[in-house]
Amino acid sequence: MAVAPRESDATAAEKPRAPTQQSAPLVQAVAISKHFGEGETRVDALREVSIDVNPGEVVALLGPSGSGKTTLLNVIGCILDPSAGSLSLDGELVIENGRWLRGNLRQLRLEKIGFIFQFHNLIPFLDATDNVALVRQLAGADAAASRARAIELLDYLEVGHRRASMPAKLSGGEAQRVAIARALANRPRIILADEPTAALDSKRASIVMDLLRKVALEQQAAIIAVTHDDKIFDRFDRIYNLRDGRLDAVEAMPGIGGRRTGL
Repeated sequence: MAVAPRESDATAAEKPRAPTQQSAPLVQAVAISKHFGEGETRVDALREVSIDVNPGEVVALLGPSGSGKTTLLNVIGCILDPSAGSLSLDGELVIENGRWLRGNLRQLRLEKIGFIFQFHNLIPFLDATDNVALVRQLAGADAAASRARAIELLDYLEVGHRRASMPAKLSGGEAQRVAIARALANRPRIILADEPTAALDSKRASIVMDLLRKVALEQQAAIIAVTHDDKIFDRFDRIYNLRDGRLDAVEAMPGIGGRRTGL
């Protein structure tokens, strides 16, 4: 992955949108349902939700607390078993009629999915480089190659000067960039973010979302973010609105687009 050039001073409105509409979806969820409990205690967290996300797209899951956003993210992330429905990730059918078709879900997550959380969840006794390198090592890469990839990513996300810093010494924005680097370590095609900007101020939230859009365009990745943060709504291509476990509406956003540059 070559380091991408800096953005020009062109305004966001002048940048072209990602040409994703002709691409096959990287995430395709069809009639996903999830319930907890049975009988009188049954709770339907998801009710036949269908979404798709194409390469280069950044989409949001919006809705009130308890609407099913995080549940849907966890099903797509192969963390939570669905009750019904089908799911394809990067062209591979992994759930059919509510049943897993892939045995080793841990390996599937390492191969295809990167996770970013509201709180960066960095390992406190590892420096920034080792926090990122660990993900590569878990996937089987040797230590030297893993650290080289980590340094490359930290430089790309403009926190290379903090590569030897412990998490406690990082600012909120720096820690979130390290967390993004960790999510990108294995070059996933799908990135799932749960409230990635909730703990950040407006300026840092905008920086993080601009970085995610840059990653989506340059790696042709699909990014899905659960958010309540109205400061970043204009950073999304589409917004899926969930209410009571159902897909209430899909809103296409004007988007700020992005420049396509090779990594």
